[in-house]
Amino acid sequence: MDVGAFTSGLLTGLREGVEAALIVAIICAYLAKTGNARYFPKVLLGAGLAVVLSAVLGLGLYLTVGSFQEPYEQLFEAATLLVAAGVVTWMLFWMRRQAAAVRGELHAAVDRALVGGSVAALAILAFVAVIREGIETALFLTGQASSAELGAIWVLVGAVIGLGIAAMLGIGFYHGSRRLNLAVFFRWTGIALVFIAGGLVAKAVHELIEINVITIGTQTLFDLGAILRGGEDSGGVVGQFLHAIFGYTSTPEVITFVAWLTYVVVVLALFLRPVKRISRPIPEPATAIPN
Repeated sequence: MDVGAFTSGLLTGLREGVEAALIVAIICAYLAKTGNARYFPKVLLGAGLAVVLSAVLGLGLYLTVGSFQEPYEQLFEAATLLVAAGVVTWMLFWMRRQAAAVRGELHAAVDRALVGGSVAALAILAFVAVIREGIETALFLTGQASSAELGAIWVLVGAVIGLGIAAMLGIGFYHGSRRLNLAVFFRWTGIALVFIAGGLVAKAVHELIEINVITIGTQTLFDLGAILRGGEDSGGVVGQFLHAIFGYTSTPEVITFVAWLTYVVVVLALFLRPVKRISRPIPEPATAIPN
């Protein structure tokens, strides 16, 4: 078992899965509150379709990476890793800004669907809300699986377990559980994802060095092999763990380390800044759609 790859997938599945599960739970709780619980199947249908399409996208991307020959394989893998890191970074900051208003916005969207009498709109609402998280998760897991190589299967196993835990947390949230401090949860998992995304950036730079797209700063910066081996050929559990999660290697190139450090320092500093809250009016609950 590749502990690092498993943990990486678990954390990603849990973090992104909780966001999607909370969205569905908020929609369902509001439907129940307004006497429209009979439309739960429509919401779950939209969410389920989004999950299936996200899984197909992730599988397609992963299989595509392995179908290319050099140097196109490295180019495509580097592009996938950078896109994954970019999407995750954007979503971290989007969630950071919008977290306080997500509930109100979802309630307003449900109201519009109910007042307009469009049951299909509820399925579309759930689909759009979940597919956003699903695409992000698919890209991120593809990048992690490509980086993990032989440990790719454990990234998937970890992600599935993480998504399962997220689904249970979503059910608990729907039934009124408040034991999970969501602000603290998203803050600390967000910090972890910054470091994971930094590892993807470093891996992308390394791939570009291998095919001579980057030729500056390719010399080895330091060698920690005697202390802690790390990389694809690492035989140590700790080294494998750090490599799978954070992209650690005992012999990083200068430009690879600079790219990783710059990303982590800049993104982490911006992510940890205080958020300026914007107060918004709370919408009136919609009435039930007459049968």
